[in-house]
Amino acid sequence: MKKKTDESVYGPIITKRDLHKANYRWLMSVETFNYETQQGASVAYALSPILRKIYKNDDNYVEALDNHFQYYNTQPWLAAIILGACVAMEEKKGLQAKRAVNDFKIGTMGPLAGIGDSLLMTMLPTIMGSIAAYMALENNPFGIILWGLLIAVIFFLRMHCFEFGYRQGSKIVTEYGDKINYLTEAASVLGITVVGSLIGSVISVTTPLKFEFGKVTTAIQPMLDKILPELIPVALVWLAYGLLKSKKLSMTWVILLFIVIAMFGAAFGFLK
Repeated sequence: MKKKTDESVYGPIITKRDLHKANYRWLMSVETFNYETQQGASVAYALSPILRKIYKNDDNYVEALDNHFQYYNTQPWLAAIILGACVAMEEKKGLQAKRAVNDFKIGTMGPLAGIGDSLLMTMLPTIMGSIAAYMALENNPFGIILWGLLIAVIFFLRMHCFEFGYRQGSKIVTEYGDKINYLTEAASVLGITVVGSLIGSVISVTTPLKFEFGKVTTAIQPMLDKILPELIPVALVWLAYGLLKSKKLSMTWVILLFIVIAMFGAAFGFLK
C-alpha cells in the first residue's frame, strides 16, 4: 500500500497553462453528456489533471474526483467560470472545501442556465444571425464577416472563463476565507431553493380522474391543488429522491421507471 502523504497545507500551484488545458478539455463537455450525471463526467474529465496536481495522494485524488463526478448541468459557456472558482477553492483548502465546492456548483447552476440559455444561446445568436442573414440577402459580404467576428469573440471569451473564475475564486478564498462557512450555507440554501422551484415550474403532471357519486361529478385534481399545489410532481420527486438515496436503483433505472409510469399513466388515463 502507498503511504499517505500530508496534504493538510495547500498553496498556489496551478499555472495559467493548467487552466487553459482544463478549458480545452471543458470544450468537449457536450460530447460526454449522459442522462445519469449529465455534465458530471465532463467536469471530472476537465478537472482531472488539475486535481491530480493538487492531490498527490491517490485516495485524496479519487475522493476529490468523485465529488465532481456528480450530477451537474448548466449553460456550458458560463460553467467554466464556476469550475475555475472551484479550482481556486480546492487549491487553497483541499478536501476541506469539498462541501463548499459541491454546494457552490449546485447553487449556481440554475441561475447560470437561465441567464446563459436565454441570453447567450437564444437572444444573441437570433439577433446577430438575423442581421447577418439580412446583409447576406442584400449581397453585403459584411454579414458573414460579422457572424465570423461574433464566433471569434465568443471563442476568445470562452478560452478565458476558467482563468477569470480562478482569479475571482482565489480572491474569495483569500479575502473571505474566514467566512467560507457562510458561503457554503448560502450556496446550499440557494441550491435547495432552485431545485424546489424547478419542481413546480418544470414538472407538469396532473390527473384527469373524476369521482362520480350519482349525478355529482368531482374532479380530483382541484382537490389535490387545495391540499398542496403541484402535489403529484412533489410526490414523484420524493419517490425519485428516495430511490436514489437508498442506492437500490441507479439514475438510469429511475429514468426508465418514470418513463414506464408516464406511459401507463397516459394509456390508462390516470395521469396526463
